Amino acid sequence: MRIFLTGYMGCGKSTIGRKVAALMGINFIDLDKYIEERNFKSVPDIFAQEGEAAFREKERQALREVAEFEDIVIGTGGGAPCFFDNMKMMNDAGITIYLAPDNETLAWRLLKSKTERPLIAGKSSEELLLFIGNALEKRGPFYEQSKIVIRGKSDVQPEEVLKLIKEFTASIK
Repeated sequence: MRIFLTGYMGCGKSTIGRKVAALMGINFIDLDKYIEERNFKSVPDIFAQEGEAAFREKERQALREVAEFEDIVIGTGGGAPCFFDNMKMMNDAGITIYLAPDNETLAWRLLKSKTERPLIAGKSSEELLLFIGNALEKRGPFYEQSKIVIRGKSDVQPEEVLKLIKEFTASIK
C-alpha cells in the first residue's frame, strides 16, 4: 500500500504521516527530505542555486521513485501535486489524502515553524494569510483531486486517518 499525503505547507503531512506509518507498521518518507538526501543540499539551497523549475524537476523524479516503493506513507511537498502529472501519478500509484485545515491554522503553524520555507520567508502574519489564500486558490484544484479529503480540522488524529483509509479501500473492492 502507498499513501500520499497532500496539502499546503504546514497542514501536518509530516506529523500525521509519521504517526500513521507507525500505526500501520510501515515506513514514512518526507519527499523534501528524500530530495535533499538525493541532491546533497537543502530544498532552500536548491531553490536559491538552481531555481524553482529545477527543484520541480527533481521533485517529479523523486516522486516517481517513491511511487514504486511498497508499504509506505509519503508526505509530499506542498507544491508537488500541482506540477506536471504528479497528482495523476500519485492517484494511480496509491491512496491520496488531502489534509486541509483552515487558513488561520496554516498561518499560525507556519509562523511558529522553525523550518526554513523559501516561499514565505519574511512575511508578516497578515501577508502570510493573504499569501496562503492566493496559493490555495491555485493549488486547491490539484489537492481536491485526492481520493480522501480531510477538511477544516486543525487536529487530525492518525487513528481517524487510518479509519478513512480502511473505509476507502473497502469501498473500492
